[in-house]
Amino acid sequence: MKNLSKIVLNLMLWLGCALSLQASMNHIAVFGGTGQLGSECVYQALKSGFKVSVLARDAGKLTVPPGSGGASAGNSISDKNLNIIIGDVRRQTDVDKVFEGQDISGVIVALGGKTKDVGPTMLTEGTTNVINSMKKKSVKRIGVVTSIGCGDSEKQAPLFFKALMFTVMKRIFSDKNNQEKLFLNGPGSDLEYCIIRPGGLGVGKPTGVINVISGQAGSIQRADVAAFCLGAVADPNFEYIKKTPCISSVGGTGWVKSKGMGFDDVTKA
Repeated sequence: MKNLSKIVLNLMLWLGCALSLQASMNHIAVFGGTGQLGSECVYQALKSGFKVSVLARDAGKLTVPPGSGGASAGNSISDKNLNIIIGDVRRQTDVDKVFEGQDISGVIVALGGKTKDVGPTMLTEGTTNVINSMKKKSVKRIGVVTSIGCGDSEKQAPLFFKALMFTVMKRIFSDKNNQEKLFLNGPGSDLEYCIIRPGGLGVGKPTGVINVISGQAGSIQRADVAAFCLGAVADPNFEYIKKTPCISSVGGTGWVKSKGMGFDDVTKA
């Protein structure tokens, strides 16, 4: 898997092999765990035997995701290995609580929300707090989900998406780009980070097809993005550390389509 522009990471292989081998020694913190992508990260990690800590303003919003959850989708996530801390990622003291007395080995940042609801700088502020807490506890590994179109991937965004980036989504992309800069040339640059830039997001079941692409992005299920995130924080040999991979399952010009279980059921965001 050395080709950095074309790679297929099989979801079942990851969950069945690499992740399960690491699960007994990993405790993952998820920020944005009540969102559609974050809940996939939480659910998949718990199913693979990880301990998971989540910072949430409302614990009731942490529910089984539709992609991986199947018939259980919408039910509250309940697991002996789940630790929910009530708080706001924009407050440093709340973020610190996630790490207190816990042996956190990896962090996933899947923050999101409408700018009018969360503010124009929530991603940057919240991620800065996470970096500060990680450094206090000497936690190194982190996966951060931004978007296709961020940073030097602007050319990989579809034309219609670019139009949104510079108009109605201008403020959120400003925040996302500043969030990335925290790692590319900021206080998080010495961490073992992976900035994950997915294409259009769907809510369907995982396909197991995750392509790191060099061309224009297509769509990908949140369930598949979550699998990539878990690899980024749990696989000691993950090859995209200190990198900014763009990932897609359907569409795009920099990859070769690989079929897998449920591939044709992919829904576009």
